[in-house]
Amino acid sequence: QVQLVESGGGLVQPGGSLRLSCAASGFTFENYNIGWFRQAPGKEREGVSCISSRDGRIYYSDSVKGRFTVSRDVAKNTLYLQMNSLKPEDTAVYSCAVDPRTFPFTCTPKSYRYWGQGTQVTVSS
Repeated sequence: QVQLVESGGGLVQPGGSLRLSCAASGFTFENYNIGWFRQAPGKEREGVSCISSRDGRIYYSDSVKGRFTVSRDVAKNTLYLQMNSLKPEDTAVYSCAVDPRTFPFTCTPKSYRYWGQGTQVTVSS
């Protein structure tokens, strides 16, 4: 079955960096839309960055554009999120998820079927 396991979260000071990883199994990695999502306390889950399986198109939310970079290693079935210039407002539980449909491409949480357990990212001095 589909399994997604995130790692790499932790506590970092403002301005610091972290790299999150999402190890995937149980499906053909490159055939699914895949992305990173986050949920801060008291807020709705939001799409951070997603990759389209059809054409490799990448979406970034406005709040992370220019600071975060998503990538995937098909050979390792792993999705990454490089997070630079972290801010306190980036504090959240970060989860990866996959959408078995290839069209349409969205980064809307409700469109994604399979989810990892999440990893906590805390940005604080």
